[in-house]
Amino acid sequence: MQTSIAPELANDARVIEAEKTLRKCVHCGFCLATCPTYNLLGDELDSPRGRIYLIKQVVEGSKPTAQTLKHLDRCLTCRSCETTCPSGVEYGHLLDNGRSLVEEQVERPLKQRLMRKAILNFLPFPKRVAPLVKMGQLASRLLPNSLVASVPLKQDAGLWPDTKNDRTMLVLDGCVQPSMTPATNAATARVLNALGITLLSVEKSGCCGAVHFHLNKQSDAKDFMRRNIDAWWPYIEAGAEAIITTASGCGVMVKDYGHVLGDDHDYKEKAARVSALCKDVVQVLQSEDLSRFKARAKEIGPVAFHPPCTLQHGQKLPLATETLLTGLGFELKPVADSHICCGSAGTYSIFQPEISRQLRDNKVAALTANTPAIIATANIGCQLHLQAGTGKAVVHWVELLDKVLD
Repeated sequence: MQTSIAPELANDARVIEAEKTLRKCVHCGFCLATCPTYNLLGDELDSPRGRIYLIKQVVEGSKPTAQTLKHLDRCLTCRSCETTCPSGVEYGHLLDNGRSLVEEQVERPLKQRLMRKAILNFLPFPKRVAPLVKMGQLASRLLPNSLVASVPLKQDAGLWPDTKNDRTMLVLDGCVQPSMTPATNAATARVLNALGITLLSVEKSGCCGAVHFHLNKQSDAKDFMRRNIDAWWPYIEAGAEAIITTASGCGVMVKDYGHVLGDDHDYKEKAARVSALCKDVVQVLQSEDLSRFKARAKEIGPVAFHPPCTLQHGQKLPLATETLLTGLGFELKPVADSHICCGSAGTYSIFQPEISRQLRDNKVAALTANTPAIIATANIGCQLHLQAGTGKAVVHWVELLDKVLD
């Protein structure tokens, strides 16, 4: 796609990167077929190709409007289009740059500004989230049905092993996972301990930065990234093998630290090292001897697995979890349109509730079509979103391995 940068934007690093990406696009339209919002809304401006044109106009100097902002906001950033694209267009990075440019030029309505400020001052901070989650769980019987579905089910995380093994890995706790789905990382710690690996949660680490980054507060997001790098670095120097993410959405962000902090003189090398060490839990388990989990896998019953977009499209790990689970003897039921987003997409379900609910309803119908005994996924956002749509517990797939530990 031929693009000419507007003179007044010629020195903007976001524009320079965007222009390089825009030139890769050949207008083929393959991305439309796998775009959830285009399939729902039928408007090309709500497709990757349409949004690419909108960003192209901004790069070339056109003044963005509220409509520009609306269509960019409606994108789930599921990156299914990247999986489909024959030209290798890095749409996710392009959208980040485009949104940031438009955000600076278009003022949002007051209600949107207040909602975003509230989310940014609450969600990325575990100590602020935890008390409200606990209050919601205690008062769930008193809440209206419309709110009850949004309250995470209380979990018994179980014990975190204190064994000191020869091998050590770190785990990202994240911001909401410790209070909303504490069983995930505890189960991961037990599974890895059974394989001779000690899993460490580093107290001073926290939110991966994705909440701020995707709400166009990239400067603040970088501060979260630097804090995590500083917290992890002594353990990396001491020989930690990997930084594990059990939330695939966080994994995409941490794996992108090297790119985001690529122009930071003090952190770029450390950021690149952290990105290289970051592994989704499935990547770690793929290379381990898991034979001890095979004996009881059938006890779990039929499983419907939802592969998060951040795992299959963002981290480029399609079918990785499904292959591992079926290889261990778990019975996975087929799920139609497994490449399509469930509608969670980080804070998307908060800011685009109607589209999000439609996508969730479609996903729940696909997941329950073959009457599974359990629904599993690999990202906390998808887990809670689907749980609200089904009214039943949805688990992280690593909990299945924890259940069959002998």
